[in-house]
Amino acid sequence: MLKHRALLLLAVLLLLVSCGNKQTKLPPLEGDVAELASMFVEKLATNDFAGAVEFFDANMLKELPEAKMQEVWQTLQEQVGAFQSETNKEIEEMGQAQIVVLTAQFERALLDVRMTFNQDKRIIGLFFVPATGSEASYEPPSYGQPANFTETEVIVGEGEWKLPGTLTIPAGDGPFPAVVLVHGSGPNDRDETIGITGANKPFKDLAWGLANKGIAVLRYDKRTKVHGEKIIKLDTFTVKEETIDDAIAAVALLQNHEKINNQEIYILGHSLGGMLAPRIGKEADGRLAGLIILAGAARPLEDLILEQSRYLAAADGKISELEAENIRQLEALLERIKDPDLSLDTPAQELLNVPASYWLDLRDYKPAATAATLELPMLILQGERDYQVTMDDFALWQEALASYSNVQLKSYPGLNHLFITGDQPSVPAEYEQPGNIEKTVIDDIAGWIHQH
Repeated sequence: MLKHRALLLLAVLLLLVSCGNKQTKLPPLEGDVAELASMFVEKLATNDFAGAVEFFDANMLKELPEAKMQEVWQTLQEQVGAFQSETNKEIEEMGQAQIVVLTAQFERALLDVRMTFNQDKRIIGLFFVPATGSEASYEPPSYGQPANFTETEVIVGEGEWKLPGTLTIPAGDGPFPAVVLVHGSGPNDRDETIGITGANKPFKDLAWGLANKGIAVLRYDKRTKVHGEKIIKLDTFTVKEETIDDAIAAVALLQNHEKINNQEIYILGHSLGGMLAPRIGKEADGRLAGLIILAGAARPLEDLILEQSRYLAAADGKISELEAENIRQLEALLERIKDPDLSLDTPAQELLNVPASYWLDLRDYKPAATAATLELPMLILQGERDYQVTMDDFALWQEALASYSNVQLKSYPGLNHLFITGDQPSVPAEYEQPGNIEKTVIDDIAGWIHQH
């Protein structure tokens, strides 16, 4: 669910920190935002973290102080190697704010450093992503032969929240069964590209693999990726706006496609998408043939966040003083999220920079119990080496659904959160190594769909 500590933090800061916060106002900075962006990255490159955070507004400075900025930068360089040079720079206008996209060459990856500047030319959002078009480290799976399918660009939804997507259709006349892929947490692209180098694209693996098995697949860029700057202006924000509405719109698109069997449309949710699959099933109102849940969390998100943070802190065999302090701070924030008196008026800054509406919406949601109320066939799959959504979650799905004749559950020894094979304890660095979803998983999904 949380793919990298550093990347999660930066995504949350970019997408969910309100630009209209009431923190103490710092004086404006002088100069052109493009020049300021280069100066900021230069500070990071020379390990001048005290100088780097001087570019932040008060809210960013509070959420990402010098010590945390240092940790983020060091973690980033562990993943992609040392910073080498700036290769390009572009400016995007966003109302009264400006976004500078600085493309930087690191030792093992080309990254876009996205910096959002407010009217005072201070940084209010920071995000590191693979540079546009940078797919050099991704290797398509051997089971996904392009000769056996075609891909067309589509639009999911309409109006201000419409999303670009790709529909992968098997060769032949059809009509074909179809799957809608629903992302995990964070501003994912349609391939669910994971890893700062873009080495893994599990949704692309699924689309190409299933299409080779006679199953159409619809995947699309997530709303928080395409419309992130608008989302930060919303008064309330929940998983309905983040995920559910767009999944339902994707189902509607497939229902009207001439090559799709509209009686055989399935939702396949991964991670957060798997957690929300039962809610999507309820919202779909009889339009689905079944649910496929890959590494779906069955416990509250805040519990998983703490568990993952502790796991990662101890992954190298020791917990540093900074890591221990970060965990203590996290525990305090999570207690606030669980507070029975939590209200919509609670500032997002006290809630991991996520609006209270988001946490309140999920408070009474129990994914496995909700799934038990549905009559839909379900396939629930879990990697036993997954540290993000663990076998503890899988046990909850089993407890709630194992006795149901239309539910199949299976776990895979050796597979991680991405359903990629390995023989060591899973850690974020593993996601920087190119890999593909294990073919057995593709076979199991395809076989289950054709049986239904």
